[in-house]
Amino acid sequence: MSDPKEVVVIQGGRVIDPSGGVDGVRSLLLRDGKVVAVAERVDVPAGARVVDAKGRWVTPGFVDLHVHLREPGQEYKESVATGTRAAVAGGFTSVCAMPNTVPANDNTSVTELMLARAAAAALARVYPVGAATKGRKGEELAEYGELKAAGCVALSDDGSPVMSSSMMRRALEYSRAFGLPLAVHEEDLHLVGKGVMNEGPTATRLGLKGAPAQAEDVMVLRDLSLLELTGGRLHICHVSTAGSVRAIREAKRRGLPVTAEVTPHHLVLTDEDVAASDYDPDFKMNPPLRSAEDVKALREGLADGTLDAIATDHAPHSPEEKKLEFDAALNGVLGLETAFPVCLELVRKGLLSEMRLVEALTIGAARCFGLPGGTLSVGAPADVVILDPAASWVVDPMRGFSKSRNTPWKGRTLTGRCTHAFVGGRLVHETGDPG
Repeated sequence: MSDPKEVVVIQGGRVIDPSGGVDGVRSLLLRDGKVVAVAERVDVPAGARVVDAKGRWVTPGFVDLHVHLREPGQEYKESVATGTRAAVAGGFTSVCAMPNTVPANDNTSVTELMLARAAAAALARVYPVGAATKGRKGEELAEYGELKAAGCVALSDDGSPVMSSSMMRRALEYSRAFGLPLAVHEEDLHLVGKGVMNEGPTATRLGLKGAPAQAEDVMVLRDLSLLELTGGRLHICHVSTAGSVRAIREAKRRGLPVTAEVTPHHLVLTDEDVAASDYDPDFKMNPPLRSAEDVKALREGLADGTLDAIATDHAPHSPEEKKLEFDAALNGVLGLETAFPVCLELVRKGLLSEMRLVEALTIGAARCFGLPGGTLSVGAPADVVILDPAASWVVDPMRGFSKSRNTPWKGRTLTGRCTHAFVGGRLVHETGDPG
């Protein structure tokens, strides 16, 4: 890692910065933790670190709105230190830490602990997300003012849907009063029942209980209706169905203050991959992998801006929790180190432009929660990544930076990799590390 006071010049790379509409060969000057200049040529100050980025992309550091760092309480799966190490290796210089810790992040003590651990690790920036209700139980609102004062940037019960419509209305009203977006996991538990994968022909063929796409759709429609009533700020997590995309598109057309994210795995995998993997629990997540028609709608929604951001929903679990029968294994997959190359494949297939991909990983995500970063404009935080879009590598879970190994990409060759990451002008990742 470099000295935070070091002056850095990144030369000769293709700078892609959707926040300013920049796409071309430029050089960057970073000083005192800020972007000082972006130009076709910059003078190199004496003693500056010079990085040659020729043939690579230079973009704002990625912003991930949905990461599980597991600390406090489940450090055997992940810690703030290991999670942020994986983040910067994947190009993510800012991550939003979800509140399903043990205990839940529904109080200032947990928030402050997360921030202290992040400061000690000195890798990616960590933005805590506070619980919407105490204990994430959906019964009593958490103390939003205290959570915001402690550093929370949004509110969410994460994997626990707020089943009560009246509680959801109150959460939207109170979160609006404190200027915090409410991020929601949309799932009607009554419809899902004991479903473990997407309901449809594949689940029937595999003999697994299905969870219908409508379990997400009806909750999205309910919360958009409540949003119209309250005027709050709604953020829909890990959208996975065509019905959700249609509803969000219509809500945006009508001017409702809603944003949404989609994960890399929901953009490229379908429920057929559960069958192809021979019931591999690393293909089990919530929301489950959906149909090819849903995936097509998600890709279109991302391309046209209906879906604002790509978020990983990085969910580390121990081998003991994943290497079980599909029905019994916990939901969730890793995502931080593989998100860029997985999504870059959509660009190669002509389904997404390079500019839109970078936008969804940077300023598009930052705007959802009003975060700093996601831009290379002069004066912005010097959170910068250098990406090699042609670098091919084989995913070896044993060589990743996460404590956990539950990735559906294991053994696959991916193309595209982060070679350098700077946070506040400090070099925090450079290839040559394990992986």
